[in-house]
Amino acid sequence: MHRQRHAKIVATVGPASSSPEMLRALFRAGVDTFRLNFSHGTHDDHAKVFHALRAMEQEFDTPIGILQDLQGPKIRIGTLREGRLALAAGDRVRFVPEGKDGDAQSIPLPHPEIFAAVVPGQDLLIDDGRVRITVTGVTDEAIDAEVAVAGVISNRKGVNLPGTMLDLSPLTPKDRVDLEFGLELGVDWVALSFVQKPSDIIEARGLIGGRANLMAKIEKPQALDRIDDIVRLSDGIMVARGDMGVELPQEEVPGRQKELVRLCRLAVKPVIIATQMLDSMVNAPTPTRAEASDVATAIYDGTDAVMLSAESASGSYPIEAVTMMDRIIRKTERHKLYRSIVLAIEPDIEETPSHAVAAAAAEVAEMLRAKVIVAFTLRGTTALRIARRRPEVPILALTPNLRAARQLCLLWGTHSVQSREIDSYEDMVKEARDHAVDLDYASSPDLIVVVAGVPFGQAGSTNNMRVLQI
Repeated sequence: MHRQRHAKIVATVGPASSSPEMLRALFRAGVDTFRLNFSHGTHDDHAKVFHALRAMEQEFDTPIGILQDLQGPKIRIGTLREGRLALAAGDRVRFVPEGKDGDAQSIPLPHPEIFAAVVPGQDLLIDDGRVRITVTGVTDEAIDAEVAVAGVISNRKGVNLPGTMLDLSPLTPKDRVDLEFGLELGVDWVALSFVQKPSDIIEARGLIGGRANLMAKIEKPQALDRIDDIVRLSDGIMVARGDMGVELPQEEVPGRQKELVRLCRLAVKPVIIATQMLDSMVNAPTPTRAEASDVATAIYDGTDAVMLSAESASGSYPIEAVTMMDRIIRKTERHKLYRSIVLAIEPDIEETPSHAVAAAAAEVAEMLRAKVIVAFTLRGTTALRIARRRPEVPILALTPNLRAARQLCLLWGTHSVQSREIDSYEDMVKEARDHAVDLDYASSPDLIVVVAGVPFGQAGSTNNMRVLQI
């Protein structure tokens, strides 16, 4: 079931979409990778979805990607005496590290790392930035502040601290238990929340131990200060525009999105654009025109994948949301300006044989109007290098590694298949031809371009290209 589009769709599974019948319908509608959000649901809930998806793989005879999204630290105020507190601009308030039933002079903030890091002049954003409070003084026992933007705060509302680096691991005790559970199940990707610095990625990698690919969620401004290192250490990036839009000025987010997509493409790492893409479809069968434009913008940027969150997890129209996203992607990719916009940021070829061969394969395939580029790959690297060029010709990735095939379900323009191991040039030619024909990519007398590494079975050795006629 190869899609007739380049960009991929990630859908979050939740109460509206967790039944095997709904998962099957979502896959048919266009989902390439399913996201298990460990901020919600029990281990038993996620295990049932996981096993249903793996059964679907057998039914459709195609790899399906599964992404585990860890919750990460959640910074929240404690409980208030009346459950809520109305604050006017100019009000003086005080936060304390302990206590309950707080009032304006004793708002519980049970996070000592905040008291250690915050300084006068910095802001605390409560309830997704609806209330803004400016710090005026700090001691070990209290944070004094003044209300800058009025509003109502209530029990357990979230707190964001733009510009403040917190001495806080991105992996809570809950995350560590969830991570081990997901790895034992066999998830393909792990999305790490609350990334602030490169060492956060190193810490998570140590726990994952190569059992899954690691995706860094970019939602904190602090991560942007070290983004080159974070991208280099990660296997992929998710542009999580929810918290990013709270902690950064809203007008900065579109530019940051473009920067991150371009950086990932240069680094040969897949990138997902996420959060509120078709948000009105949580409650309506059609999106707003602004939302349709938002999805299209991500496609013009050259993103590998776009993601649905509440739209597919808890909304009333999950199938319609996937179908609409699929339609927007297809229409955008067929627009007369699409190729020129995507190629406007075409990366330079890195001066290595592997990158040169991959780039040449993309160019030759387009020049000869080949029907498909067949990439033999062990861990997915060859396919990544070809996809980096964003060729018009589809990429068929053949790998004996089922995990790699599933991970490639996120990669732009690529359909992945688990194939048998090859050990000779003759094997390579036969496998390439057979799969290209069997999957309806090519027929006689079409041309296909084949890329591989010789000796076969050696990861990272892309060094051979051949043009074949069916």
